[in-house]
Parts: sequence; structure tokens; C-alpha cells
Amino acid sequence: MAREAGLPTTSATYYFSGIDDLLCAALTSVMTEDAGRMRRLAAETDGGLDSRQTLAQLMADVVAAPGRLLAEYELYLQAARRPELREVTQVWLDAAADFVRGYTQDPVRVRVVVGAIDGLLLQALLTDDPPGVADFEEILRDLLPCPED
Repeated sequence: MAREAGLPTTSATYYFSGIDDLLCAALTSVMTEDAGRMRRLAAETDGGLDSRQTLAQLMADVVAAPGRLLAEYELYLQAARRPELREVTQVWLDAAADFVRGYTQDPVRVRVVVGAIDGLLLQALLTDDPPGVADFEEILRDLLPCPED
């Protein structure tokens, strides 16, 4: 990795105690960026059709180039084993919940929809033909009804 960055190979050991720390830092960076994207989307949601379509587009974009998504689920698994990593995964879950609260204040429904979004993204990693925008829009229409429906 240091070679790719144009740095001496010893630079990684200066900042990280081992490959595990380096991996966790990289995965945390990816998750933090995507949580920020979800937070911005949540801040702009109006509980309507446009916001729901924007989420469907975001989900389709993520599964079309799955490298980042795969990294995030790697961090999920690491966080299951290492509690100190759970804070960063919770940031994404909280941002997704904030988005859903633009459609419903029911805490059970919020958990169901966030879990469904997570599950849909994870399942998309397991197929050679991942869902597209229209697929996600159809599912989100059932999960997040809005007045324009």
C-alpha cells in the first residue's frame, strides 16, 4: 500500500502497529465517508418521493461498484468481534435511521426499514446481477410510503 501511495514501505509501520490496525483504519475511513453521505441525504429528506428516489439511486450506485460496500461489511464483521469499532458502524446506522424518520417516527418501523436497507445492500453483494434504481424504488415504495404515492 505504501508503494501505491509513493511512500517508503516503512511508513505504514510508523503510523500503524500492524496490518490489522491498518485494515481497520481503512475500513473506518470508508464507513465514515458513507455515513456522511447518508447524513447529508437525511438532512435533506422531506419524506417525499424525491428523497426516496435519491436513496434508491444511492443504493443502486453503491451496489454497482461494490468494493466500498464490501469494505463496509468487512468493518461490520470486525465490529462484531471488536467492540471498539462499533461506534463507527453505529454512525452509519444512526444516519440511516435519521433518513427513515423523515417518513415515520415509529421506532419499530425505523428499525425495520434500516434493517431492510442493510439486508438489501448485503444481498446485492451476493449476486452477479445486482438490483438497479427501479428495483430499489419498488421496494422503498413499500417500506417508505409517501403522500405522492
